[in-house]
Amino acid sequence: MATTANPTRDDFAKLLEEQLGGAGEDGFEGRVVHGTVTAIENGMALIDVGLKSEGRISLREFARGEGDEPLKVGDDVEVFVDRVENADGEAMLSRDRARREAAWDKLESEFGEGKRVEGRIFGRVKGGFTVDLDGAVAFLPGSQVDIRPVRDVGPLMDMPQPFQILKMDRRRGNIVVSRRAVLEETRAEQRSELIDRLTEGQVIDGVVKNITDYGAFVDLGGIDGLLHVTDMSYKRVNHPSEVINIGDTVTVQIIRINQDTQRISLGMKQLESDPWDGVGAKYPVGAKVSGTVTNITEYGAFVELEAGIEGLVHVSEMSWTKKNVHPGKIVSTSQEVDVMVLEVDAEKRRISLGLKQAQRNPWEEFAETHPVGSKVEGEVKNATEFGLFIGLPGDVDGMVHMSDIAWGISGEDALALHRKGEQVEAIVLDVDVDKERISLGMKQLEKGAPAAGGVATSSGLKKGDVVTVTVLEVRDGGLEVQAGDDGATGFIKRSDLGRDRDEQRPDRFQPGAKVDAMVTGFDRSKKPNFSIKARQIAEEKEAVAQFGSSDSGASLGDILGEALKGKSE
Repeated sequence: MATTANPTRDDFAKLLEEQLGGAGEDGFEGRVVHGTVTAIENGMALIDVGLKSEGRISLREFARGEGDEPLKVGDDVEVFVDRVENADGEAMLSRDRARREAAWDKLESEFGEGKRVEGRIFGRVKGGFTVDLDGAVAFLPGSQVDIRPVRDVGPLMDMPQPFQILKMDRRRGNIVVSRRAVLEETRAEQRSELIDRLTEGQVIDGVVKNITDYGAFVDLGGIDGLLHVTDMSYKRVNHPSEVINIGDTVTVQIIRINQDTQRISLGMKQLESDPWDGVGAKYPVGAKVSGTVTNITEYGAFVELEAGIEGLVHVSEMSWTKKNVHPGKIVSTSQEVDVMVLEVDAEKRRISLGLKQAQRNPWEEFAETHPVGSKVEGEVKNATEFGLFIGLPGDVDGMVHMSDIAWGISGEDALALHRKGEQVEAIVLDVDVDKERISLGMKQLEKGAPAAGGVATSSGLKKGDVVTVTVLEVRDGGLEVQAGDDGATGFIKRSDLGRDRDEQRPDRFQPGAKVDAMVTGFDRSKKPNFSIKARQIAEEKEAVAQFGSSDSGASLGDILGEALKGKSE
């Protein structure tokens, strides 16, 4: 293109059109271009960008910072061309739009590189705040202001500070930023630096920041460590507030550092001497010691022997006599008790204790003070289908079997004569300390009863005696009988009613009938057993011995006939 000495505006426009690729003046629209200030009048600046007409921009859009020179004629400025020509024939220009477009270009570049950007919080909107990023307006959600909720954002307003761009949409003009992400990244960097300076086993001072049910968080100078409740003291700690308070300065030892999660575990008791050292020699098995009940559970009670050393009294080792009861009904918290050391496991830090072992065995004591044959008195605690349980001195119970309640009546009838709460007398028949059993007898106290442990009845019966008995009761299984008018009661089984099957029918006897029977033995309660069959066999043997021989040829009928004849004579 040929140049002229005095180029006209048309020449300049043509040259500009060539530089823009032949787009013409329409190619200016939506672009940021350079212009020259040609005049300043009435608060407006006239800008020449090489179009047919100049554009006007308010001086407010050219606000400069302190120390900067004000806008003047001849200054070169960047402006945004909104329209080439409006209704008045002027170009529609904007300095703010130019600044925003430049800011967007810069922000997109920084967002792509993951860089932080600087901005100022200048306004509050629903759900958050507005941030000026050097001309571009971004949205700061309320949850992204700080790591922890912030009640007063006033100190953060209009203060230059870094932000992290989370999302950008230039077409819609949306930018979302976060101040919290910058703080977290900074804190992570600081934590990494601090953790690198810390080592396991190191002793360090810290300030208690927060207390929970399971422990306390201690500030170690920019990084928090957890002091678990079990690491505060060797003694039992129910809640951390019993040992420390918020704001306290504590000396702790670093127990463990997890490099992956950057979590630090702290301990206080590790700085004290371990009370479990030499615990086996201090508390040997079998030793009787005193302690304080610190905790009660369903399975037992924990007893503190000294600060930091606790033992467990299992529910089975709490009482000689109280079985299947809650430990809280035997002991109470803070109660001083005497216990015996049953087992010590220093490695597992466990001591098994016995509460009842520190007391005298009540069955041994009863056996010493109440030998077999001695008389006792007590209350009927319970009546069962097989006997009575009597409360005895020493908080122990003895049992009277139904067969040892009374003479001359059945066990069921004897049980019916007594009721719960009744005071009765009995005699000690047997004491088994190992099985914790005491056998009692009540009928043995009746007039004419045999001594405890004897085998004879009140009538002096012994095995092999043939006596006349009276039928007291007819049962399907046999007969309940009594020897003499007021002698011992016994039983004849169905199979013992006779040698022949026809004779073994209980219904052929009536109550009150008398019959001869042989004593064949005694049951556990020294009650005699009778047998008609045994008497018949014994009489046959005697007849054979007296009236017959192996070679006489006499029949059994002949022999019995002679025996009966001789007996009658």
